[in-house]
Amino acid sequence: MGPYDSSISAAAGCSSSSSSACSSSTKPPQPPDQMDHLLAGAGYKVRSNDLHQVAERLEHLENVMVKSSPVEISELVHDAVHYNPTDLASWVDSLLTELNTNPPVPVAVPTDIPDLHPFPANINVYSNNPPPLNNEFSQQVTTPLEEDVSIRLVHVLMTCAEAVQRGDLPLASLLIDDLQTLLGRVNSGCGIGKVGSFFIDALSRRIVNSPQNSVVQEELSAYENEMLYHHYYEACPYLKFAHFTANQAILEAFDGQDCVHVIDFNLMQGLQWPALIQALALRPGGPPLLRLTGIGPPSPDGRDSLREIGLKLAELARSVNVRFAFRGVAASRLEDVKSWMLQVSPKEAIAINSIMQLHKLLGPSQSIDVVLEWIHDLNPRILMVVEQDSNHNQSQFLDRFTEALYYYSTMFDSLDACTSQPEKTLAELYIQREICNVVCCEGLARVERHELLVTWRDRLRNAGFVPLHLGSNAFKQARMLLTLFSADGYCIEENEGCLTLGWHSRPLIAASAWQAVPKSSAAMGPINRPS
Repeated sequence: MGPYDSSISAAAGCSSSSSSACSSSTKPPQPPDQMDHLLAGAGYKVRSNDLHQVAERLEHLENVMVKSSPVEISELVHDAVHYNPTDLASWVDSLLTELNTNPPVPVAVPTDIPDLHPFPANINVYSNNPPPLNNEFSQQVTTPLEEDVSIRLVHVLMTCAEAVQRGDLPLASLLIDDLQTLLGRVNSGCGIGKVGSFFIDALSRRIVNSPQNSVVQEELSAYENEMLYHHYYEACPYLKFAHFTANQAILEAFDGQDCVHVIDFNLMQGLQWPALIQALALRPGGPPLLRLTGIGPPSPDGRDSLREIGLKLAELARSVNVRFAFRGVAASRLEDVKSWMLQVSPKEAIAINSIMQLHKLLGPSQSIDVVLEWIHDLNPRILMVVEQDSNHNQSQFLDRFTEALYYYSTMFDSLDACTSQPEKTLAELYIQREICNVVCCEGLARVERHELLVTWRDRLRNAGFVPLHLGSNAFKQARMLLTLFSADGYCIEENEGCLTLGWHSRPLIAASAWQAVPKSSAAMGPINRPS
């Protein structure tokens, strides 16, 4: 385990005069009422009636980036830049054309979908029969018998969890049999039936395999994990929200800096960074030198997957005139990474990007304290933290189980509103692995130790960080995301300078930004970002 000796760099593909041309449009300005004002405020020119088609093309481009080889991506690079990234629709179409791909055909979206209303209870217990295959959404009818079975399913789940906490495994095994019978009487394809099936499976694994004596969750390969991650990204807006919000905050933190360095705690497929590269290309006065350090697991098959991702990003950066350097750091666990591996220069403005990673450091070793200490010593201009907004780190099993059942019931309700069926099915497997880890595992094996936003606030303040208010631009970007990609029912809220994304009234993930200050000054108030 350690950093890669090789690095990737891409110089700008055109001269300074060409760079100026990349940041301005020669077309006459469109009337203000034809442009989307939120995107215009972020520097993009998109007509309001083109928003849906642009969103489809952006998703298509992300898929092409993931599936294409570095050689294919290099076809995007020319001696000069022939398209203007401020014209977002034309810019994306140009990239897709260069790759000889066809943008998806626009699909008519019904405008008469009624507003969704939240179920008053914490857990939806309706049978969730599939809606009729026509253009109208009719209200589903649930019989009293179906409601009774669903409610009893939740009750027996809680009773089984209580038996597990007491160590009464014979009773818990009998209750598993009852749960399987009840599960056969509800629709296990969605709603409480699907959530219940995942929790029943997790309880069964815990009962059969004592978590103290063996690992009850099978390990996935890096490729399998990345595949599920990608489908989770495509199926619902949670990771998109995290990326959009983090990129906007990082962009503002880098304002006026000539040499910037982003350290990504979980590079995965690099899906977050094309948008930031493009935004830096549009920056007034020209883009800075961008260094990206991506942390990820070693490739078991001998491939240098981090370097392959870096090559794709380097070619993309070159195509929009951004000087770029990449370094991959292979580590199976984040706590194995040391600050010296990152090769930080004192002349760089640093951004630390942690998307749903810090909670994995909250185990018995409490390596979170060590990692936060060396992050603080790096003195980053911004530490971006996105985490699940739920308490799955409680010591009592029943409390943890109850909180997880409420949380993931809401999560699956939100997934049921998404229409992308193939991605949704694999996204559910991604979430199922989280459920299995929360319910089955203990000790070092339990890494999904999510905590509430208020707990992260206290921990980060005690570690010498002060909050940065996410400005109105981040809020606008997040709202725009929901307009482009999501079904009704998702909601974004501001919470003391942080942003949360949830389903109806329940926050599910929270984004917060932090800045390191001398420990003696850590008690100061939040720093406001300009709107």
